[in-house]
Amino acid sequence: MTKINLLALDLDGTLLTHDKKISDENKAAIKAAQAQGVHVVITTGRPLKAIEHILSELDLLVATEYSITFNGGLVQRNNGEILSQKTFSYENLVELHEAFEQLDLPFDVISEGKCYETNPKSLYQGFSPFLDFTMGDFDTIPKDIILNKAVSAIDADFLDQQIKKIPASLKSKYEIFKSRDILLEIMPKGVVKSFGLEQLIAILGIEQASVMAMGDEENDITMLSWAGLGIAMKNATAEVKAIADVTAPLTNDEHGVAWAIKTYILED
Repeated sequence: MTKINLLALDLDGTLLTHDKKISDENKAAIKAAQAQGVHVVITTGRPLKAIEHILSELDLLVATEYSITFNGGLVQRNNGEILSQKTFSYENLVELHEAFEQLDLPFDVISEGKCYETNPKSLYQGFSPFLDFTMGDFDTIPKDIILNKAVSAIDADFLDQQIKKIPASLKSKYEIFKSRDILLEIMPKGVVKSFGLEQLIAILGIEQASVMAMGDEENDITMLSWAGLGIAMKNATAEVKAIADVTAPLTNDEHGVAWAIKTYILED
């Protein structure tokens, strides 16, 4: 088996337990992987501001380590230095907002560490307490800021019902996918987790075959199928398990990340 040089980790449902904690077992395994020279890269839909406490807890909040945020839209050193970035234009968001408004779906826009809420029905604050939230009409969003991501967070049954009504033209023009049962994420075309990983390994000079990725939800599918070794958590969706090379025998609450590190990195 190819030696693993980079470990890409999703957060919710993967590294984090159901109550958003990192187990001692996972921490110890990550530190052991780092001691072998493996880059541990948090690969998430969140912005850096929303994961700084996690990076600090893992001793990764240093310039020599990296994170992939906004589902691959931003590749940066963990000191904040941006290495690669792909964002929306304001016109993109106007088009998306109009469509989501017609479907009665909330539409929140994230710019770096700030979230602009345009619909009081949104449940997004429950996902990202570390962001700064501003409530207002869509046309109050500044046009000259970096526009990283849009989300729609609402009751799961209603969301699933309305997703089917999103125009095919939008689905072909943008990346639209669920990352949790009540959360739909919208990214610029081509911006998926594997896109960010491709940018990072080119910078680091690491081969694709030496990347191990772990995840559990729809937004992890591209990186698991792209990585040299893609591992689905035991609690992953059926779609994720179907494309993964391996399904871990343990869930996120059972230290599945530690199991994978011990099995495929440390045992080497």
